[in-house]
Amino acid sequence: MTKKIIRDCYTNHGDNMKVKVIDEAHEKDLEASVNQFLSDFKGEILDMKFQVAVAVSGEDQIYCFSVLILYQ
Repeated sequence: MTKKIIRDCYTNHGDNMKVKVIDEAHEKDLEASVNQFLSDFKGEILDMKFQVAVAVSGEDQIYCFSVLILYQ
């Protein structure tokens, strides 16, 4: 489905399409980073995707919160 969204966006928006990836170790940090990006942003948001990855290292759990912003 993501390939279809990107293909449709490219067909409609061509070379003007751009991607911003924001990655943080904590959920609240990601929220702050995304809000900062959006507050300074003057274009058109085409799509946003959120993802959480978890890894285990010994007794620790490591989280990675990320968002991909597709914009013009």
